[in-house]
Amino acid sequence: MNVRRTLPQRGLPTIGAWCFLDSFGPDRTAMSVLPHPHIGLQTVTWPLAGHIRHRDSVGSNVVVRPGELNIMTAGHGVSHSEFALLPPAGQTLPVQRGLQLWVALPDTERHRPPAFEQHRELPQVSGSGFTATVMVGELAGVTSPATMYSPIVGADVSCGGDAILPLNADFEHGILVLDGGLAVDGRELPPGPLGYLGTGRTELKVQALPETRFLLIGGEPFDEELLMWWNFVGRTHDEVEQARSDWEAQDGLPETETAAARYGLVPGHGPGARSEAGRIPAPPLPGVRLTPRKRL
Repeated sequence: MNVRRTLPQRGLPTIGAWCFLDSFGPDRTAMSVLPHPHIGLQTVTWPLAGHIRHRDSVGSNVVVRPGELNIMTAGHGVSHSEFALLPPAGQTLPVQRGLQLWVALPDTERHRPPAFEQHRELPQVSGSGFTATVMVGELAGVTSPATMYSPIVGADVSCGGDAILPLNADFEHGILVLDGGLAVDGRELPPGPLGYLGTGRTELKVQALPETRFLLIGGEPFDEELLMWWNFVGRTHDEVEQARSDWEAQDGLPETETAAARYGLVPGHGPGARSEAGRIPAPPLPGVRLTPRKRL
């Protein structure tokens, strides 16, 4: 599967509390991501095409479809898997396309117990030349029901021609064009690269091609330094090293002990599982001490 990572970037580790953005597909492939761990973040899954089955150590077992939102809060530690929902044997694989984002939890919340929520209906807002689904946070006076832990916005926006979106001037913002194309401040932004808008804007004026669709993300500038490595968002090398050791220590434990360990057990995987077994092992740490990403 083709995956494009547009955040973090060199010199731009975060946009608000958003610290990671992958866009995947469109591809006809059987997505299969075995259980893996997270700490210190929230995962935000937004499918654009295809259905994804999510299972986690909190006990969730759900299918998320385009227009629906999965939010998993890792807190002190969680593990999960993601698999494409496949058609009956002999039928063509469906197209898979979507967005996977992470939101860094602030220091006061990053050790909280893990949690999961799915939202099948999200609010929409229309304005001058645009319509938007408010995935998380607030846009144009409309607020998503998703639980977040810092001032933030994430919206899926559709437009064509001239459009003006109201923005929170205290936020920094970024945009990722999904389909079509648009111009911001006279500069064209095609699908693919992430456009950074900075802070201080009360509105976003765009000139869009017909049927343009883009992701808007933003939030109050995140003033905590983050140390990101593999699937972990921490603050120090020692913290990340311990998180890695805790994940590797679960391999080979009996099912009862695995379920009680830091990252828990994902139903349907691991010892005694009748379906997909296995896990993703942690890569080795580099031979130097990890340091936080810096904003240039």
